[in-house]
Amino acid sequence: MKRMLVTGSSGLIGSEVCTYFAFQGWSIHGIDNNARATFFGPSGDTRWNQYRLQAELPRFVHHELDIRNRSEVLELIAELKPEAIVHTAAQPSHDLAAKIPFEDFDTNSVGTLNMLEATRRFVPAAVFVHMSTNKVYGDAPNELALVEQDTRWDYASTSDFEGITETMRIDQSKHSLFGASKVAADIMVQEYGRYFGMKTCCLRGGCLTGPNHAGVELHGFLSYLIKCNVEGKKYTAYGYKGKQVRDNIHSIDVARFIDLFVQAPRCGEVYNLGGGRGNSCSILEAFKFIETYSGKQMIYEYVDKNREGDHICYISNLSKMKTHYPKWSITKNLEHIFEEIYRAWLVRNRGAVVA
Repeated sequence: MKRMLVTGSSGLIGSEVCTYFAFQGWSIHGIDNNARATFFGPSGDTRWNQYRLQAELPRFVHHELDIRNRSEVLELIAELKPEAIVHTAAQPSHDLAAKIPFEDFDTNSVGTLNMLEATRRFVPAAVFVHMSTNKVYGDAPNELALVEQDTRWDYASTSDFEGITETMRIDQSKHSLFGASKVAADIMVQEYGRYFGMKTCCLRGGCLTGPNHAGVELHGFLSYLIKCNVEGKKYTAYGYKGKQVRDNIHSIDVARFIDLFVQAPRCGEVYNLGGGRGNSCSILEAFKFIETYSGKQMIYEYVDKNREGDHICYISNLSKMKTHYPKWSITKNLEHIFEEIYRAWLVRNRGAVVA
């Protein structure tokens, strides 16, 4: 039976990958130490997701391990010798990174190097998929000409209509310390592919979301926004008139792409991974979406100062992904995503199962 090792297995993408590949017949080993609870407090706790995986997946094995622990990472990969590794573990907040720079870099950069070198030493033929981020571009996307519309910012040039491509530069821009640590990891994953000929790729995610996301204010835009509406809490929109745009991709569509890459891997690739223009929305537009489902007015305040390095309009151009893997496409549209997350928060917070 094929073995897959998933880091950050209790998180949104990690848990989706575990479930998806378990049903494809893989034996799944998950690494997670619930670091989100340390980073974000009780609201970021993901133990519930770990226990769900252990209860639902008979071929799932949990490993309580910190990817910063080099000796334990080396030992585990030497023992398991997995055919595929999906690396989703990270310190994910660019706001929080400025407060914990050592923890951020050690987790995102050093932890990724630990995983790569262990893979090279013990299973160099394994497929290595790294969940990177669109924050590797820093605020360079903000240099594109934009036009202000009633509810969103959008690209002024028709040549930019489909969004940001992988050719966007990643240096000489403001990233946040999180973005910088993820750049280091991203480049290292590419280098292990290009230098050593390993089957690696970086998936530069936009807004990755879904019903299993434990969204908090500093990470998880859509999940946290919907949570605020469900619980009647105030949401704070920072800068750009609340018209900043993100494209949103359901975690199952992320897992589906990873499946195709594992089946036909390439060396040192990068892909912008998001929902594309069809799944894009601004904060103001997201308010209207959730109000439609919940029937509750969004409570929010506006702060006329943007987050450092924040993107004004970010839409992932999916052309490269679809060219390399033409069988892949978005299967969950924005309406479906909103409905699933809304229902998940109702169940999680109120204990009410919605039919």
